[in-house]
Amino acid sequence: MKRSLVLACACLLAGIGISAIPPGTDDEISARLEPFGNVCRAGDDCGTVAVAAASGPLSGQQVYDQFCFACHMTGVGDAPLFGDAAAWGERAEKGMDVLMASTINGINTMPAKGTCMNCSDDELEAAVTYILDNAQ
Repeated sequence: MKRSLVLACACLLAGIGISAIPPGTDDEISARLEPFGNVCRAGDDCGTVAVAAASGPLSGQQVYDQFCFACHMTGVGDAPLFGDAAAWGERAEKGMDVLMASTINGINTMPAKGTCMNCSDDELEAAVTYILDNAQ
């Protein structure tokens, strides 16, 4: 099958005026055409592939440091800056339910979950609390 694929490609290329055949034996060419790796998802039987085990929930600071800081330290997309008491005070007045709805669903240019698609609601709430605590 692989040899016929190589021959078919060579014939096709020859038909459009390209006559070069890739260097190497059939086995070497076949090896180069093999997929580079595999995807192993949590819960799948992945044979010898080890799935990294989570070491527990992330703290609010860990979530912020990994996912939130890029926008909230620089103000990208008008994100309220980390430590800005006035900006975060206005948001805190709306209540945690409103803040969490915005965090989970996204708001304006902020994507849903601030790009932390694997974060639990509790981890996201810890991040919001961390931000609010540092804005006082």
